[in-house]
Amino acid sequence: MSKVGWIGLGVMGFPMAGHLKTRGHDVVVFNRTRKKAEAWVERYCGRLADTPKEAADGAEFVFTCVGNDDDLRDVTLGRDGAFKALGQGAIFVDHTTASASIARELHAAARTRGAGALDAPVSGGQSGAEGGTLTVMAGGDETDFAKAAPAIGTYAKAVNLIGPSGAGQLTKMVNQICIGGLIQGLAEALHFAERAGLDIEKVIDTISKGAAQSWQMDHRWRTMIEGKFDFGFAVDWVRKDFAICFEEARRNGTSLPVTMLIDQFYAEIQEMGGGCWDTSSLIARLERKP
Repeated sequence: MSKVGWIGLGVMGFPMAGHLKTRGHDVVVFNRTRKKAEAWVERYCGRLADTPKEAADGAEFVFTCVGNDDDLRDVTLGRDGAFKALGQGAIFVDHTTASASIARELHAAARTRGAGALDAPVSGGQSGAEGGTLTVMAGGDETDFAKAAPAIGTYAKAVNLIGPSGAGQLTKMVNQICIGGLIQGLAEALHFAERAGLDIEKVIDTISKGAAQSWQMDHRWRTMIEGKFDFGFAVDWVRKDFAICFEEARRNGTSLPVTMLIDQFYAEIQEMGGGCWDTSSLIARLERKP
């Protein structure tokens, strides 16, 4: 079992760090909103740090799961950042969905301290984090990945090294591009089925056995037609992720016309007051009264 510093206890980080603790790792946590860290310590009997630097002090693995590039840079390279105490031989693992450029920046910074670094964004949402069934896509060096994979495996069902530093974040962008199109397609299909007067449960039971099947169909069709969106991955966050995709696409010359259109649809959901709704809320804009 390892000494672990964990930074970021949102809806994903809170249960992920909890899995490490319940598997016997010595976990020290930091969160910018201290009450969340105190709640985690009360639930899991871990230890609380006052700064990211303190959380990383003496840790074999330092994990982060925060909001965006700026948050990540602050908790790692800031005045009391984790890298101030990142020890030689330690492995830094970032689960934030961020840009490939900051992944490479932090990899280089870790190397100057004799430490390793992996960019390791996740897929599976809050339910996957709570159930320990996340998919983790990593970028970095093979030796660092081999050391960190068992710890990551405490909350993931699949942990794969995709390529060098930045590859994990690029793969997460691919993931988000795929999901946006799937949700919009499912939203339109359900909307059409309702207007056509079909028995939607029978429809889904039938088409989910064929080529139309997807995770989104299996897990979201019922809540979509019931108009329940107070769970899951928020619209505000997927638009943040899409912005990262668009920046990278401009850099590498990719065309993303459908994803850009779906991003505009999510902007409409925000205007409807749904910034905190689950991403499956795309159906809500289709079912508005004309």
